[in-house]
Amino acid sequence: MAAAQKQERTPETRLQRVLVIACGMIAREILAVKQQLGLDHIDLTCLPAEYHFYPDRIAPAMDKAIEQARSDGYRHIFVGYADCGTGGLLDRICEKHGVERMAGPHCFAFYQGLEAYRKVEDADMMSFYMTDFLCRQFDAFFIKPLGLDRHPELVTDYFGNYEKLIYLAQTDDPALDAVAENAARMLGLVYERRSTGYGDLVPGLARAAPPAL
Repeated sequence: MAAAQKQERTPETRLQRVLVIACGMIAREILAVKQQLGLDHIDLTCLPAEYHFYPDRIAPAMDKAIEQARSDGYRHIFVGYADCGTGGLLDRICEKHGVERMAGPHCFAFYQGLEAYRKVEDADMMSFYMTDFLCRQFDAFFIKPLGLDRHPELVTDYFGNYEKLIYLAQTDDPALDAVAENAARMLGLVYERRSTGYGDLVPGLARAAPPAL
């Protein structure tokens, strides 16, 4: 839907708007913040959520997406990613195009807020994070790709070094809580729930202000 909205804009209209090019894992949350803050100047398009597993694909895909957005008439672009495992390569793309991205190492950090994350980063070293998206897509993003539906004995191989599952909850949804709790039980991990809301995504998107006319 976001991509379709982008295509419906005329080049003249796009000059006055901000395009957020984001990870598909946070699309729902960006739209929620947009509505919450009344950020009507923002358009959204997303790269595939599966790049969460292939961070080497993020920077080159973002490079192409920004070039396409410029060609479509967008001068004002905001990158809806943290570093997300690119090892600084995404920052090089942002610098190349003169655009800003979400601050922080990954969405698990900016959902908690970078200041709060720094205080728990070391203690959470052996923790497996889940978000609303990952709860909704737990089977599609973890169970099936890792083959745990066919070989549940692999749980120890994949998750044996974790001690805790921490659900970073963007919303209060009992169904998602149940998924996270069941996941912790299945993986043999201690369960913790942190109600984060949208964290630094709110000020981050708020800074993507509409250009002055």
